[in-house]
Amino acid sequence: MTKYLISFPSGAMDFPAEDLQAVSDAAHAVAAEAKDAGVWVFGGGIDESIPPVLVDGDGTVTEGTYPQTKQLEGGYTILELPSHEAALEWAAKMAVACRCAQEVRAFMYDPAS
Repeated sequence: MTKYLISFPSGAMDFPAEDLQAVSDAAHAVAAEAKDAGVWVFGGGIDESIPPVLVDGDGTVTEGTYPQTKQLEGGYTILELPSHEAALEWAAKMAVACRCAQEVRAFMYDPAS
């Protein structure tokens, strides 16, 4: 089975503030469905109030991030699924719940993970 990253940037979610609870409930329902199906690995949103840092091999901590990940934010879900088609089906469910398109990426197989 392959692990898939299903994600979206924060700015992609565009709905009236009064719909926040409905969106949250819908997203939690999809997460519960994935857990019940035994495909859930991890999910959550990046805490955008905590700035990113880079940590070097010697332990040096530098504020900031790699330039290409400067805008890394939003919601992320990792599911372990039997096929790319299954990942697309789960992404569609999440797109409905979160009211925005979802990006799907496959993790390379690593026998140690």
